[in-house]
Amino acid sequence: MKVVKPESGSGTRRIGLVQMRCESDHERNLRHAQDAISDAAREGAEVVCLPELFRTPYLCQNEDPSRFDWAEPIPGPSTECLSKQAADLGISLVASLFERRAAGLYHNTAVVLNAKGELVGRYRKMHIPDDPLYYEKFYFTPGDLGFGAHRTEAGMLGVLVCWDQWFPEAARATALAGAEFLFYPTAIGWQFDESDAVDAAQRDAWVTIQRSHAIANGLFVIAVNRVGVERLEGDDEGGIRFWGSSFVADPFGRVIATAPEDDEAVLVVECDLGSVERVRRDWPFLRDRRIDAYQGLQSRFLDEPFPLVHTPEERPADPADPAGTSGGNED
Repeated sequence: MKVVKPESGSGTRRIGLVQMRCESDHERNLRHAQDAISDAAREGAEVVCLPELFRTPYLCQNEDPSRFDWAEPIPGPSTECLSKQAADLGISLVASLFERRAAGLYHNTAVVLNAKGELVGRYRKMHIPDDPLYYEKFYFTPGDLGFGAHRTEAGMLGVLVCWDQWFPEAARATALAGAEFLFYPTAIGWQFDESDAVDAAQRDAWVTIQRSHAIANGLFVIAVNRVGVERLEGDDEGGIRFWGSSFVADPFGRVIATAPEDDEAVLVVECDLGSVERVRRDWPFLRDRRIDAYQGLQSRFLDEPFPLVHTPEERPADPADPAGTSGGNED
């Protein structure tokens, strides 16, 4: 077994991304993913991430109750295979699975396995879309584990999933939990009835929002997409052209590696973990957050305008300190 690296601190980490086609043969998809993981490990990868729901075609293109049979428990068959491979190779893995939690209760779940093959993290997708060809609310219960970071030999790994990419609050919460790397297993693509200009704008928006998470939080963002055309039985909307384009953005928001939009790829990308510290010192966004002034962010919408920053005299009373004897923060 290879010697493991320190769990945090400076140094270079080699991060593997597996961009793959997902076909109707679920066992083939697992074997194919494991072959790609081995390829990445041979190139020195210390962490490897797979696309969202890599074991099956993207099931949410329409609503079909029989596809609940595609779900599996965690721990279960996939985590057993991947845990053994992680231990054999001495690497960490991020894998997205269709979790059967109980009868009638299913999640879109990502697991983190460390270099000993131990299950050290589980994240259940929090933001669940319901759009044409992405009918996820039919299949998945929203996550209930919150946002976190998971300690591995390569560093602190944060994991969110696909639609979570569009929500800066999720990225921030994961960074505040200690993440140095933010992984997004993803399944995103184009519909067939849209123009080239719309296609380009959609993919550019996808890259831009994730680059912004890297900048705002001073960490590495790793987006890992599937690739190829998928159209399931019963789909009347033309299917999805998954646009690949998996990438890594550094803590300055620079894209340092990109996969093709139309082919499978295994990327192994060197990431200087010390740049997290350097960028956060130069751009101290976490230091300058006004955590006393963000009350409105916990509301769905502010129907009645009110000041989000209160003076000590205007600040609502704290039920635990109605007299206000604890004082306030000074800037």
